[in-house]
Amino acid sequence: MNGDIQKLLNILLNGLTQGIVIAAFALALVLIFRSTRIINFAQGSQAMFTTYIALTLLNRDFPYWAAFAAALAAGFLIGALLERVVIRPLEGGMELNIVIATLGLYVAIQALAAILFGSDYQSFSSPVGVNGFQVGDTNLALTPTSIFILCTVGVVVVGLTLLFQKTQLGLTMRAAAFDGEVSRILGVKVSHLLTFGWALAGLVGAVAGILVASGQFIYPSYMETLIVFGFIAAVIGGLDSPVGAVVGGILLGLVNSLVSGYVASGLVTLAAFVLLMVVLLLKPGGLFSSTKTRRV
Repeated sequence: MNGDIQKLLNILLNGLTQGIVIAAFALALVLIFRSTRIINFAQGSQAMFTTYIALTLLNRDFPYWAAFAAALAAGFLIGALLERVVIRPLEGGMELNIVIATLGLYVAIQALAAILFGSDYQSFSSPVGVNGFQVGDTNLALTPTSIFILCTVGVVVVGLTLLFQKTQLGLTMRAAAFDGEVSRILGVKVSHLLTFGWALAGLVGAVAGILVASGQFIYPSYMETLIVFGFIAAVIGGLDSPVGAVVGGILLGLVNSLVSGYVASGLVTLAAFVLLMVVLLLKPGGLFSSTKTRRV
């Protein structure tokens, strides 16, 4: 294979993998915004913490899938707990109070993880291989782990789309998020739906945390870069669209990989913000947004 073509192919494959990982985290952000109209800045810390729970079990010789399931359960419970204990008392006040609270949670959870699990780099295993596929003499930047991530995110996207578009629960969650007072008058238990929305977002965030960690080293702040890119991807796609989060994540991953491969890796973050500004100038609500206004 021609050297230039091989380089481009590997850059695109690497960008696709990066984009799917970004999309996984963006999905958690979209989920909680879609069901509660709140942006949770602590989502990354929650995902990191549940990944450490999975790692602790793996280090004690638990099967990978048992550790994976435990992380998902922990993410679900932590999300519900934070909504009940931290967010619920702030409802009805200034929306800025909730934003500040989630920022405080971001710092607090990261600090707690450093105390409980240490700050050293620790290896997180993958259930499948991490070596690229070989096609003739060409080593592709596509691994079994990449395919595992792609399939997992695909399942999550399909599940969330069906939930919010085809089920009574999902439709009720969206209605309660947009107008809680009217929903309460109609007999909907809005508080229960909000708790479930946070819990479900915590579960999806746990999936993202594990996918990011698969075959990599983790430490308390390992999600920081992904948090930035995840927010950008979610806004690019439209904060209320699971499909938009995936498209935004893949688009951002490809742009980042192309800039890193052909220009300079130090300009990746700048390129991401330029892409964000271009999209918002052309379509302020995001590529797949179904609403004209957005509350933060």
